Amino acid sequence: MPSAAPMIVTLDGPAGVGKSTLASRLAGELGIAFLDTGAMFRAAAFTLGDGAWDWTQGILQQKLGDFEFTLRGSGKDTELLLNGSPMSADIRTEQVGRWASQLAVVPSVRAYMKMAQIFLGQVTPLVAEGRDMGTVVFPGAAHKFFLDADPEERARRRCGQLTAQGKPADFDAILAAIRERDDLDRNRSIAPLRPAEGAVVVDTTHLNEDQVLAQVLAAVRA
Repeated sequence: MPSAAPMIVTLDGPAGVGKSTLASRLAGELGIAFLDTGAMFRAAAFTLGDGAWDWTQGILQQKLGDFEFTLRGSGKDTELLLNGSPMSADIRTEQVGRWASQLAVVPSVRAYMKMAQIFLGQVTPLVAEGRDMGTVVFPGAAHKFFLDADPEERARRRCGQLTAQGKPADFDAILAAIRERDDLDRNRSIAPLRPAEGAVVVDTTHLNEDQVLAQVLAAVRA
């Protein structure tokens, strides 16, 4: 008898909806690894630098061929490693987020990331969050969720995060960036952002983090 495939839970949704926080907490409750796929694109964008999305497919494929992503730990303590090294906090800046969005529409980059993510899901149970986890990367996942919230609410949450970190938070600028990111993600030709077939859609606009976690956890355990 072949061994059972590792359990996969997918959480998709737009920027700023709270996927990363929820995924890390959910993975902790389930005792499995947390795969932050946005961090993979951010890590690639940060490592390759500004304008990498304009390189030829050949050069990009060559550069990506030197990348190896692995996971260490579980829940909120899961670490994403690139070539054996943890990622810098600099990958979380708004600028690197914009670079990642540009890079994410390049076919060779998406093909590489899909392959890297599928490999990670073959070797370890995980909660995978991103924009096309349930639709493209893990369509056969046992549990699929799509989180959403109004752009204004997502901008307020992002401002709260930045303020808590002692960083400047310009609501109008963050809202404009979120709307721009939504437009890019929902209208791209490759793997546009949408709920996967069979996914449970959770509107988090009027729910707090604990309420969303309880709802998703109950569905997984059911």
